[in-house]
Amino acid sequence: MKAIGIRELQKNASTITHWLENNEYTIITKRNKPLGIAISFNDNIITEGLKTSLLIEAYKNSLISLGELSKSLNISEDESMKFLSAIGIDIIDYSFEEDLDTIKDFL
Repeated sequence: MKAIGIRELQKNASTITHWLENNEYTIITKRNKPLGIAISFNDNIITEGLKTSLLIEAYKNSLISLGELSKSLNISEDESMKFLSAIGIDIIDYSFEEDLDTIKDFL
């Protein structure tokens, strides 16, 4: 997440444009206090809603877990997995540490 002051934004709008093109969330501040947030526009915002779209992006970027996504959307993890699959998002839900333990036990 990036942050930019309103004065800097007025002088150099291309900075925020570059960040938005790279799908980075940007907090806009005035005198070091948050004033607003800028997010990249995509079709999911319209079709899924802003909250859902933000949560999906956070999940895709590994900022929240499947459980946190499910809780925030008020649906079960199974429903979340079906939803993510339906919109073309890969779902991997396993413990790497468990796999390592299994391999160690096997060897």
